[in-house]
Amino acid sequence: MTVLNRFLLLTLMMCCSAVQAIAQTFPDRPLRIIVPQPAGGGYDMIARIFAEQMSPSLGQPVVVENRPGAGTVVGSVVAAKAPADGYTMLIGGTSNMAMNIGLYPKLQYDPINDFEAVGTVVGWPYLLVASKSMPHASVQEFLADARAHPGKYNYASAGRGTGQHIAVAALEKFAGIRLTHVPYSGAAPAYNDVISGRVEIFFDSIASALPQVQGVNVKLLAVSTAKRDPAFPDTPTLHEAGVPFDFVSWVGLFVPAGTPAPALQKLRAEVERVRALPSVAERLKKTGGAVQTHTASETGQFVKDEAARWTDLIKGAGITIE
Repeated sequence: MTVLNRFLLLTLMMCCSAVQAIAQTFPDRPLRIIVPQPAGGGYDMIARIFAEQMSPSLGQPVVVENRPGAGTVVGSVVAAKAPADGYTMLIGGTSNMAMNIGLYPKLQYDPINDFEAVGTVVGWPYLLVASKSMPHASVQEFLADARAHPGKYNYASAGRGTGQHIAVAALEKFAGIRLTHVPYSGAAPAYNDVISGRVEIFFDSIASALPQVQGVNVKLLAVSTAKRDPAFPDTPTLHEAGVPFDFVSWVGLFVPAGTPAPALQKLRAEVERVRALPSVAERLKKTGGAVQTHTASETGQFVKDEAARWTDLIKGAGITIE
């Protein structure tokens, strides 16, 4: 055996030993899940459900770390720059993994190449709600009035570049209407003005819209899914109103690219285990969400498809943040 062959064999043996060591010892210290949004939102809820369920199984604390700022950019950058060792996970969803590519010309992280998918977790439809002071009895009546009077109606969002903002931009494009954007610092202050009638329209995730609808604080006009939502069988879809647009806000877990395969495999197995728990499915159902079961490879392609879809839509609508 030549010196070169001995060196290559020794290198291979060392690599195999390192992989085996990781597989046997991971995790041997606390893990963290970075949430790129404030506490209390949908991303945060998912992080806390999974941290709670994963910690006993992994034998280590799983800490939720909220890192909001610049929409979902700040926390996503922190996660992208974290060591690729399996100890840092990111809550990724439609906003930071798909929409931001089209929104930020100089995005400081690459949603496609800076992360590996652990797996998707949940999908939430959006609800088009209106102030109770609005005279329209149906979404068709509202759209007809909005087409006849461009800019007449205001719509709320939780901030420029958020899902609520982009969803309405898509609605405007596909429905042929023009509304006036009123951004807020979150869903709670937005609802204050929708409920009072100062802002007429809010296109919001069911996770935060559901309590307002159930409390009859707002008027439900339509759902964003291709088919009617089982929770609202009497509420039409946008498709039924002649708007060829459907939207489900999804959330999953991601790790920095380059995370060792043994650690990644263990985390993927944990996500599959937790999302299969009946208690978790029931908690998600109460928020209006449905468990998503993409495999890791399917999630990777799914994210690419979503990023391409939303980039085209955002650029077509002329929306930019910078």
